[in-house]
Amino acid sequence: MAISKEAVPPLPLTRASVLAAHETISPLIHRTPIFTSSSLSASLPGKNTLYFMAENLQKGGAFKFRGASFSLSCLSPGELERGVCTHSSGNHAGALALAAKERGVKCYVVMPNNSAQPKIDAVRAYGASITFCEPNATARARTLASVQAETGATFVPPYDAVNTILGQGTALLELLEQAPEPLAAVIAPVGGGGLLAGTALAAEGTGVCVFGAEPAGADDCAQGLREGKRREDVQADTIADGLRTPVGVLNFPIIQEKVKAVITVTDEEIIDAMRLMWERLKLVVEPSGATAFAAVRSKQFQEMGIKGPIGIIISGGNIDLSKPLPWVQQE
Repeated sequence: MAISKEAVPPLPLTRASVLAAHETISPLIHRTPIFTSSSLSASLPGKNTLYFMAENLQKGGAFKFRGASFSLSCLSPGELERGVCTHSSGNHAGALALAAKERGVKCYVVMPNNSAQPKIDAVRAYGASITFCEPNATARARTLASVQAETGATFVPPYDAVNTILGQGTALLELLEQAPEPLAAVIAPVGGGGLLAGTALAAEGTGVCVFGAEPAGADDCAQGLREGKRREDVQADTIADGLRTPVGVLNFPIIQEKVKAVITVTDEEIIDAMRLMWERLKLVVEPSGATAFAAVRSKQFQEMGIKGPIGIIISGGNIDLSKPLPWVQQE
């Protein structure tokens, strides 16, 4: 029988599909733990118990490994044989490179030439081939097209794809399973929107209210929600480098329909939250990973008067430790 060259048709964007994705990838991913801190919970005006989902302890140091693993699981043998490719400045690049390495699949990554050195080093360590480009969307797309033409590799998008969204949503399933009590709300950061859209799908029918958290310096999703339409681009100026991308075409309508609100926070609020998490939770959290906690601490969120436990997804912990930590740079 000839090997199929076609990918498995994508599942519908539903909670049932997130459950199916979790069943597929659960042997491949870490079941990351949840953390609590009585002092951080007590510091909130509402004294909500906080449950932190530590995806900074996921393989590759970020939730991105979930979506990458599920995306590879949906490719045909013929596609896997030709390899996979993507463009990414950070966590998705590392996640796809690692997921491909574990399957013995070739991986080609286009990275902006200003990407953080630790993330470049990680992608190389996982065995992927890197092609550098200028740090803009046009250069990324053009370079990726060239790599695809040369290799025949299949593009695995970092956030704007059904399988990516479904894979990322599995984080909430594990948070809900591990929390010792029902959650009133969950908050996840939003850049491209794969994690937030997946979280919103996974929360369907659970009674959990979903919120997004976004840097004020890259708030295209929040602006789009106010204006009623997706913004095509974002002029990003934020320390949260993982959240500088515009929200995806598939992701935005899911967020628009299923997410109660997207809370914006300043870089100063993100840095304060990050420092607290390092000090109290003893976890290495990157700025993007601290954005959801920063949003929970914000006046805008607290004025909503959420009653009950709140889940917070720590999206990643990949940080350049050769540079001063952001609160040191402030001093």
